[in-house]
Parts: sequence; C-alpha cells; structure tokens
Amino acid sequence: MIGVVATLKAQAGKGAELEEIFREFVATVKASEPGCLSYQLTRSRSEPDTYKTLELYRDQAAVQAHETADYTRAAGARILACLEGRVPIDYLDVVE
Repeated sequence: MIGVVATLKAQAGKGAELEEIFREFVATVKASEPGCLSYQLTRSRSEPDTYKTLELYRDQAAVQAHETADYTRAAGARILACLEGRVPIDYLDVVE
C-alpha cells in the first residue's frame, strides 16, 4: 500500500471554498476509484488555513489512476485557485 500526504495552505478567506470543492472531489474519488482505500481532507487545529490530504492506495497503479483522472485535473485547477504557494506531496510506503 502507498500513502500520500499533501499539504495545502489556503489563501485568507478561501478555506470554506476549498472545503466545498474537496467535499465534491472526495465523493467522486470514493465512488470512482476502487484502488483508493481512503481519502480525507483534514484541517490543522493550530493553523486553520492549513489542510492535509490523507490518502491510501492499494498500489502504484491506483495512485497513477487517481493522478491522471479527468476529474482530478478538473478539481485540481479549482483547488489551486484557492491556495497560497506550492503543494508539497509526500509519498509513503505502508509498514505493516
């Protein structure tokens, strides 16, 4: 399994819009990607404009399917419009 954590910093006043975009996007991901075992957007308690995605995929093919899906690209453009700066992404190997 592969974990993915992306850190997103919302522009001031754009947090609610970012959350709404993610609600729709996460629902699409969960309905469309059997290889995506978990996908959640979380908000920092100490930095309210900072969000992290917590993602878990069955394998590299599932990660690739997620990253290249048309709906991921469409949501990505909307998400980027709400963000401040770059989005660091960490890819993690699950240790069992």
